[in-house]
Amino acid sequence: LFNTYVAHGQNTGQEYANRFSNKPESFQSSLGFYITTSTYMGKNGFSLQLDGMENGINDLANERAIVMHGAPYVSESYIKTKGYIGRSHGCPAVPQQLNKPIIEKIKNGSCLFIYSNDKGYLKRSKILNT
Repeated sequence: LFNTYVAHGQNTGQEYANRFSNKPESFQSSLGFYITTSTYMGKNGFSLQLDGMENGINDLANERAIVMHGAPYVSESYIKTKGYIGRSHGCPAVPQQLNKPIIEKIKNGSCLFIYSNDKGYLKRSKILNT
């Protein structure tokens, strides 16, 4: 389907994502399983709402306004200039030119899994450990 870059939260780590949070205003990514819901036009353009499915891990996604959206800082040109992809406030941000096709493909009920080999998450996830 798609093979592209995805930005993580600005307080999640520089080159690699290694800190995660479910707390509002943390500006960190949240791991785990999400269900995609509806689309809307927001300050970041065409965006996709996400419902976090894991209590204490990502269930505050709506309160935190964690959504999928396009961003100019997720691009080859940004990487060439800065040496890394830019950072979101915790949202999975994708390249602007792929934003609409990705969102149209996965909206309204797809399972989205945000993964890192984080031992705390791997131990706490009730979905993974069922």
